[in-house]
Amino acid sequence: MKPKRIGITTGGGDAPGLNAVIRAVVKTAAIDYGAEVIGIEDGFDGLLRAGGVHTLTPGDVRGILPRGGTILGTASRGNPFARKVVQPDGATRVVDMSDEVLAAIVALNLDALIVIGGDGTLRIALELKHKGCPVVGVPKTIDNDVGGTEVTFGFDTALNTATEAIDKLHTTAESHHRAMVVELMGRDAGFLALHAGVAGGADVILIPELPFLFESVCRKVCERASRGSKFSILAVAEGAHPKGEDPIYSIAGDEVRVARLGGIGTLVGRIIGERCQTETRVTVLGHVQRGGGPTPFDRWLATRYGAAAVRLAMRGGFGRMVALQYSTITDIPLEEALAVPKRVDLSSDGMLTARGLGICFGD
Repeated sequence: MKPKRIGITTGGGDAPGLNAVIRAVVKTAAIDYGAEVIGIEDGFDGLLRAGGVHTLTPGDVRGILPRGGTILGTASRGNPFARKVVQPDGATRVVDMSDEVLAAIVALNLDALIVIGGDGTLRIALELKHKGCPVVGVPKTIDNDVGGTEVTFGFDTALNTATEAIDKLHTTAESHHRAMVVELMGRDAGFLALHAGVAGGADVILIPELPFLFESVCRKVCERASRGSKFSILAVAEGAHPKGEDPIYSIAGDEVRVARLGGIGTLVGRIIGERCQTETRVTVLGHVQRGGGPTPFDRWLATRYGAAAVRLAMRGGFGRMVALQYSTITDIPLEEALAVPKRVDLSSDGMLTARGLGICFGD
């Protein structure tokens, strides 16, 4: 029997295009199948509190296609398998509340649950699938690090934002003869730094997949100065780190919270300034990369993903994720999507192209 009542939730960090997916799910479910869509607020948290869910009609999603963020809200620390709960005595304890989530899904009479998220959220969806939940995954992340798909929605918009920032920094760097360090998002994968760095004409790109040497980075900056190029642009992923050292964190993690990266851009800027005797400035784009309306490409991709997720649910394809392969929307098992983390291939044509342009990766 085809699902008549579909739940939808957005988890993890927000990304441009989330609302486009929600809109496509609601409209496709209503128009093509006559199915009802239930929006779940703030990731899985909405299933664990009163008033955390509500019906979504085509009228509710009118006008949200170009909007960034998500009308459902999200939660980056909303793992029901490891939820921090305050005890009556004021102490906190981490508990597994996945059974309560499953009970809420049953109580809502949901025939399917569409989960939109990145690696962490989709792993939660996979665990719920193992407990019998009829889940369908949609890959979202500005890092583009979900396996099994050529690209995740949100990446193109973040790439545009990062590239525009590098373009703007070029003019002020050249005017003031400075080395400009731009710290970009990218915990474990350097796609954003690589693509924005190449598109923005960076001289140095540092990514998590390739630990770097300060000697190599400084040599590049100093060589440019000796040839008369009195400025340099460095695109640095937040997860990049010197060879033999750990990434830099601004906040430590625990059993619930993932450690927050931050500080590598400042360190790179300081070392360059000291060793190359050049004036250096550091710009941390941070959540600017997550914000704003999605690009036309992300609107198009997110809409295709949302519609495909409904079709997948309607044919009972639970435990699977929609994906883009060879420019066509298909679907793969969640296990396959999460089996091998997607990372920059150091021997890829993109890396070879960047090296051929004279870009330094610090190795």
